[in-house]
Amino acid sequence: MYNLKIDYAEGAHPAILDQLLQTNFIQQNGYGIDEYTIKAKAILREKMNKEDAELFFVSGGTQANLLVISFLLRPHEAVISANTGHIYANETGAIEATGHKVIPIESKDGKLTPTQIKQTLVTFQLRPHVVKPKVVYISNTTEIGSVYTERELQDLSVFCKAEGLLLFMDGARLGHALTAPKNDLSLVRIAELVDVFYIGATKNGALFGEAIVFPNPQMAVDFDYNLKQKGALFAKGRVLGIQFLALFEEDLYFKLAKEANEMAMKLAQAFEEKGYSFLVEPSSNQIFPILPVPLIQRLQEKFDFYVWKPINTEYAAVRIITSWTTDDLMLDVFISMLNE
Repeated sequence: MYNLKIDYAEGAHPAILDQLLQTNFIQQNGYGIDEYTIKAKAILREKMNKEDAELFFVSGGTQANLLVISFLLRPHEAVISANTGHIYANETGAIEATGHKVIPIESKDGKLTPTQIKQTLVTFQLRPHVVKPKVVYISNTTEIGSVYTERELQDLSVFCKAEGLLLFMDGARLGHALTAPKNDLSLVRIAELVDVFYIGATKNGALFGEAIVFPNPQMAVDFDYNLKQKGALFAKGRVLGIQFLALFEEDLYFKLAKEANEMAMKLAQAFEEKGYSFLVEPSSNQIFPILPVPLIQRLQEKFDFYVWKPINTEYAAVRIITSWTTDDLMLDVFISMLNE
């Protein structure tokens, strides 16, 4: 059974394992003040053109979302999310467990617009009887593979500033967003437009790890307390720092994400040539073709993937996801089964 269900089915890129091995017996300080972490942060600041940005390395995406949102919100405040957003649909109520409401917005493409958020704000005006929306949570790529354009992100940024809202971007698959065929954003531009974001590595070659970024250091004052209090400050912080150093020193991060996207586009083209449609337009390494149920069952004999959403009794949308290590020959087998 070949895995097209997740993009972290393997361990880590050999370059990361090599650096972990080569530095294994070199003594370093703990808690993220080792030389590797310091250097990795310097490289990321340079790539973002934000010399004073504050960065914090943590283990995973749910942890990053929990840490950031719980830090940004006062007790009576809430976060707005697309109904497909990870904090709403996939994190076991992690945000609610901190005492904060997640306000969902119905979204067909996984993205949010100022108009949608404005309509939501109108329904939360009965002060002090309702929570106060304060953070807007978006993902890039979204949970259904779509990608924000620069114009879309700029419009959100302007709107949020005007409304006194904070804009937070989940970047669990940010590498895939920034190397998507139609992408026109950059790390530099994202750092200019959002209040907080993170750079996900777990799903792009690392053993684990996300880099939380506060472009404005004033927003990160005392965040280290939150990190420690919630059990997210690694004693062996070097393990995270080394991974980001290996991924960004020579832009391996973007190379791996681009390879994953190219594998997905290969499959998307094959589906299109067979006349199949998609739940959302293929944009990155997650694609959602709508297939006949008998074909899905036949493909599942050799490939593992999610049946995402039933369309009717005859068709369903599935999620196919590719990674930096997806086997091109296995994709040829998959494509050949479309013709059987």
